[in-house]
Amino acid sequence: MTIRLGYQMPNFSYSDSVADLFPTVLAQAREAESAGFDTAFVMDHFYQLPGIGKPDEPMLEAYTALGALATATETIQLSALVTGNTYRNPPMLAKTVSTLDVVSGGRAVLGIGAGWFELEHRQFGYEFGTFTDRFERLDEALQIIAPMLQGERPTFDGKWYHVEDAINEPRIRNDLPILLGGSGEKKTFRLAAQFAHHLNIICNAAEIPRKLQALDARCEEVGRDRSTLETSYLAFVIIDESGDRARQLQQEFLLTQGVDLSTASDEERAAATQRQFCGSPDEVAEQIQTRVLDKGIDGIVLNLVVNGHEPGIVELTGRTLRPLVGG
Repeated sequence: MTIRLGYQMPNFSYSDSVADLFPTVLAQAREAESAGFDTAFVMDHFYQLPGIGKPDEPMLEAYTALGALATATETIQLSALVTGNTYRNPPMLAKTVSTLDVVSGGRAVLGIGAGWFELEHRQFGYEFGTFTDRFERLDEALQIIAPMLQGERPTFDGKWYHVEDAINEPRIRNDLPILLGGSGEKKTFRLAAQFAHHLNIICNAAEIPRKLQALDARCEEVGRDRSTLETSYLAFVIIDESGDRARQLQQEFLLTQGVDLSTASDEERAAATQRQFCGSPDEVAEQIQTRVLDKGIDGIVLNLVVNGHEPGIVELTGRTLRPLVGG
């Protein structure tokens, strides 16, 4: 398993017709597959996230959507970026992702994190707890899920979870990969060093060197060879053949978030765009190379939150970035 170029779909506000929604998702996944992306991701949320839209904007349930994508694609890996551990009991999640793996012919990746969106926890009735609670639960969950994915039958009696000889059949393989996603240098990175095949790092691009140093330290602490843990960076990409149009799309999008780039100070502009990569194909490629890959990250997981649903944009992005990550 490797994730060098992943495509995340976090935005489902495509049209006024719900009937047109999923065909547009399918089209993006198929376009990503043909464009050389190795993994397609959806978010595991019930509400749209702050920074992208309003809570009541469309949001699909992750594993139902991934199951549908499995039957409509052939080679691309499929994952949530990332599954909220708080939303499912661990053996149920092991069963869910293993079923996705069977349905897709061995293309599932378990992306998982501690959970963070308090509003949907509260309104859906899931216990949110403290920051420490959520990471204790994630640690325990991984001690159950990892062996179940490998065909073992764990018994576990923890503070948060209890299982007895938990069976996970059928499985198509015993090495279904685990991806941890997040920014926490102590807790998330430690769990990645212990359990994961891949770490997707979410941070401002300027923070990447410090994050990688912290990851090195966590691997050393648990006795893991750092080179065995692949990394990627989550990037918001706004791309168009016309760099001017891309910048116009960026400005329009940020206006919906209350930021006017035409009047923003340098500090405000930097804060609003620090995770964004915007411009023509050549401009975006240069930004990804210098701001991310040159810092030591292995791959890119990107979303095209503004215009990914427009036919041809996913293909353009794949053609632009695939050569940078060895595709």
